[in-house]
Amino acid sequence: MARKLPDVSSIERLELFGEDYNPTATIENQEGQRLSLQVYYQLALDFGGIGPKAANSGLLMYGDHADDARANPGKHPNIDRLFDILDKGYYLSVKAVPRRQQNAG
Repeated sequence: MARKLPDVSSIERLELFGEDYNPTATIENQEGQRLSLQVYYQLALDFGGIGPKAANSGLLMYGDHADDARANPGKHPNIDRLFDILDKGYYLSVKAVPRRQQNAG
C-alpha cells in the first residue's frame, strides 16, 4: 500500500447507503475496521462515493488484504463489498459521522 491513507481520528463511523438511500452498512472506527474506514473514507474523498472505478482503486489500496479476501470469501466483508460493486456495477454514497466532542470541564 504505497498511498498514505487519511487520518480518521475525528470520525466515529462511516455510513454507506445504496442508490435508493437505504442504509447498507456501517464501518466503525475501531480496531479491526480502521483500515477499511481509512480506505472507504479516501475513496469518498477521491470519487464522491463508491462505484466500480472507486472499488477498483480501493482494492489496490488494500494490497495483500484484497488477495486474502479473494481467497477467503467472507473473511473481509468490507473488501468483499468492493468486489461485489465491481461485479454488479452499483454505487454507494458515504456519510462520515464525526466523533462527539468531549466537554472539557
